Amino acid sequence: MRIETDLKLGFKDVMIRPKRSTLNSRAQVSLEREFKFLHSTHVWTGIPIMAANMDTVGTFEMALALAKEKLFTAIHKHYTVAQWNDFLKSAPNEIADYIAVSTGTGKSDFKKIVEIFTQNPQLNFLCIDVANGYSEHFVEFLRQARKQFPDKVIIAGNVVTGEMVEELLLEGADIVKVGIGPGSVCTTRVKTGVGYPQLSAIIECADAAHGLGGHIISDGGCAIPGDVAKAFGAGSDFVMLGGMLAGHNESGGKLIEVNGEKFKEFYGMSSETAMKKHVGGVADYRASEGKTVQIPYKGDVIVTLHDILGGIRSTCTYVGASKLKELTKRTTFIRVTEQENTVFGKL
Repeated sequence: MRIETDLKLGFKDVMIRPKRSTLNSRAQVSLEREFKFLHSTHVWTGIPIMAANMDTVGTFEMALALAKEKLFTAIHKHYTVAQWNDFLKSAPNEIADYIAVSTGTGKSDFKKIVEIFTQNPQLNFLCIDVANGYSEHFVEFLRQARKQFPDKVIIAGNVVTGEMVEELLLEGADIVKVGIGPGSVCTTRVKTGVGYPQLSAIIECADAAHGLGGHIISDGGCAIPGDVAKAFGAGSDFVMLGGMLAGHNESGGKLIEVNGEKFKEFYGMSSETAMKKHVGGVADYRASEGKTVQIPYKGDVIVTLHDILGGIRSTCTYVGASKLKELTKRTTFIRVTEQENTVFGKL
């Protein structure tokens, strides 16, 4: 046993210090980026914000809405091969560049993704997603996936430390998903005591990834548009959103009406709700590590997207970054003890 005493920070612990800027308007800011990858030869251009691969967020409907704005969706892993084929038959061709096929690490999972990619070779992205990216079984699955799909862009996670980011990149990942426990419906930190403050995780993992020519996704912890800007400022290449994109028409989950008000169900993928839905319940050797909540119904996701993207453009104007790529180079974080004046309640 040992204790690390270095300070670790989350989004709530910092703000971005403004700097002089030559920009006259938010309209001058470009949020699109172009990425080349460590292993795949594919080149991707778009706004590097992703819908999480949760079945209440990473839906086909969400993918269609986000792709129109050049944003990305990691499609959840519970769609069948037939559902994938039906979706891609009717979806526009360009959708293939803005979606990832998600998978777990079982034998049946590998067989399924081979079928999906064989029948739909236009797909470019694979997301290997587990709660604990530190297991040897996960790393071995990644090796097999890279061997099977040498030209695909492979996303792998989740981890929170630089040495594991380096291992995953060297074993075949192009992008590593960073985050353990920060999600709004994740209870891993409560149930296990395991986790890492998200801002520090991004800073440390981005440094490790970029040294090898890889990329990272900040997954979890963003509650407001300012958090997304902080994630990019800290060095994340992509930012994945769950709760911020839940509750919309395009989101999964039941629509519920309570006393005349509409809500949508939102739950973690390790919650009792998810496990009952997909595997028949919580196994007796484990505990639920997610919660189920009801989110006020928000309508079409495009309104929320404009709010998020507008906030990031505004961040860029405050520090003089004309492109999203420049934001991290112009970011200075200051430690704070408060974020906002809540005298009239939180936003």
